[in-house]
Amino acid sequence: MIGKLTGFLDGQGDGFIYLNVRGVGYRVFCSTKTMASIRKEEEVSLFIETQVREDHIHLFGFSSVSEQEIFNTLTGVQGVGAKVGMAILSSLGLNEISMAVATGDNKAFTRVSGIGPKLATRIVTELKGKAGLLTADMMEINPVGGEVSVSSDSRILQDAVSALVNLGYSRTEAGIKASETLKNNKEATLSDVIRLTLKEMGKSNG
Repeated sequence: MIGKLTGFLDGQGDGFIYLNVRGVGYRVFCSTKTMASIRKEEEVSLFIETQVREDHIHLFGFSSVSEQEIFNTLTGVQGVGAKVGMAILSSLGLNEISMAVATGDNKAFTRVSGIGPKLATRIVTELKGKAGLLTADMMEINPVGGEVSVSSDSRILQDAVSALVNLGYSRTEAGIKASETLKNNKEATLSDVIRLTLKEMGKSNG
């Protein structure tokens, strides 16, 4: 089983690249973001997932272990195959995916081609609370059994997100910005997080 390939870009098509590894060209399906990060003259290493079917063998490449792990987690949801999984990775950043799941933002997934409201709801419901899809600032891992427990800061974060959503921001955007605020201001109260996050959002929208 192929776990990693290192080589040079030798062409690309719709959703895939040809990776030249010592003269052997591998067709590797990648997200658009991974494809955009690959330069033809530079050697690149991709983590590989191999999908074996009766009529084909497909290779899926990832620029990081995190991207690979989120792909595998997403495709574990019924109705999310490799094609949809790649579409999610192409449309949403890793932080956006994690935050959309953590905050229950179904609408973030409906922006992805091929995902309707029902599937978006299933993704959020099935992945809620899974390790690897929450940012480090929002969870603590219990070393016994690997269970996820919500940190004390998470309660402030959740309340801040709710307040920001009521002001018209999307859950995902509010979650990412509020999480960054809390990370940079460890002693911040709920009102501090809301105020500072609104300030940062005003800068980004200005």
